[in-house]
Amino acid sequence: MAGPGARSRDLLVAGHVVVDRYLGVRRFPAAHRTEPVLSERAALGGTATNLAVVAARQGLRVGLLSRVGDGFPAEFRRTLARARIDLRGLERVAGTPTPTCTIVEEPAGATRMLFQQGPMGLARDPPAGSWWREYRWLHLATGDPRSYVRLARAAKAGRQHVTLDPAQEIFYRWDAPTLRAALPFADLLFGNRAELELACRWAGRGTVEGLLARVPLIVRTEGADGASAFFRGGSIHARAHRPRRRRTFVGAGDAFRGGFYAGWLRGAPLKSCLDDGLREATARIERG
Repeated sequence: MAGPGARSRDLLVAGHVVVDRYLGVRRFPAAHRTEPVLSERAALGGTATNLAVVAARQGLRVGLLSRVGDGFPAEFRRTLARARIDLRGLERVAGTPTPTCTIVEEPAGATRMLFQQGPMGLARDPPAGSWWREYRWLHLATGDPRSYVRLARAAKAGRQHVTLDPAQEIFYRWDAPTLRAALPFADLLFGNRAELELACRWAGRGTVEGLLARVPLIVRTEGADGASAFFRGGSIHARAHRPRRRRTFVGAGDAFRGGFYAGWLRGAPLKSCLDDGLREATARIERG
């Protein structure tokens, strides 16, 4: 099989394609209390969607590997197609609710979320056929952890690059043995401070720098402080861009990843990749 540089497509993103339902409230209700809903809207979201849309907008050849269920709007699928995203890996599973995230937002930007996994809560085998081998890089975002270990193993056997990015699901879907099983296949690990602290503890490494013995490159998002990249031999930090206004913080981390990949897969310097990611995160915060 040809090496990764000879593949015809750039990035295959495995993760959630979600109907996001936003509810605006003045404040989160206390237990056994009620607050009125001041605004509501629905949008296409999910870790895989947000990342793929940004990366495709930057000119990368991007595909999705995900599952939706009954009730996934046909217009949302058309939106993805118009973004020139490869949808061969977007499977509809009949008889299951489509993945849905209910996002309750306060005016200052704090959020609370309720999540319906739908068919993304089910285990799955690596995709049938060879179409997914066209991609140089496989990004494993949210999804079934044990399925992702099998997928990562298959990708590395086919000489594809693999990114591990469990996001918030590391706290409630992953466990230490599964993470340790996945790390040897990862070329890149994404996470915020809390996510990487847990990964370090589970991997038996006290610091992010220590975790580099398992993964050669780690990118840490740091909110208003920006982002850092850690590699064997050093680290690089990039400052955040201050948003002119804040519509939502939901999806900002996914947008960062899409911007990062736009530079990374074109061979840009690592600092430039971080800066590109932070610009996309800021744009997401401003636009929603």
